[in-house]
Amino acid sequence: MVILISGASHTGKTLLAQKMLDKYKYPYLSIDLLKMGLIRSGNTDLTPYDDDKLTPYLWGILQEIIKTAVENKQHLIIEGCYIPFDWKNSFEKEYLSQIKYVCLIMSKTYIHRHFNDIIKYANAIENRKNDSDFTAECAIQDNQYYYQNCTKYGLNYIWIDKEYPLEITLNLN
Repeated sequence: MVILISGASHTGKTLLAQKMLDKYKYPYLSIDLLKMGLIRSGNTDLTPYDDDKLTPYLWGILQEIIKTAVENKQHLIIEGCYIPFDWKNSFEKEYLSQIKYVCLIMSKTYIHRHFNDIIKYANAIENRKNDSDFTAECAIQDNQYYYQNCTKYGLNYIWIDKEYPLEITLNLN
């Protein structure tokens, strides 16, 4: 089983992956770690700010990692914001039956009510740098973008509206 966790920045993707590692003992791959490894090693001329180019570049690598994991019957969690919304088009039916996808989406109300907490817990797992330009309006726009595309592509999402769910359970069957 391969589990893909997506969502806008600061929604808790890495935290969810870490909790799933603890609960299910499935290893996880942070797409941000892969991105920075490729950038720092000089294997790409892209920068951390080239989001529009990073998604197709990283997805080409990730889809082959996913196929290999499925073929070898290995469990893997992949988390990050570089999973395209049309990700299903990258796989044949036999692969799709072994891949679960979920997107974490915060409502506008949640962001307004809990923005200080979102910032407070931004470094719960990762050490974020240069986060000073992250605003509530930016978070709202990003989360609305994910909501619109999850709806458009019929993708599973967890709607975070009143309180942040401390325990997120995914149906892995």
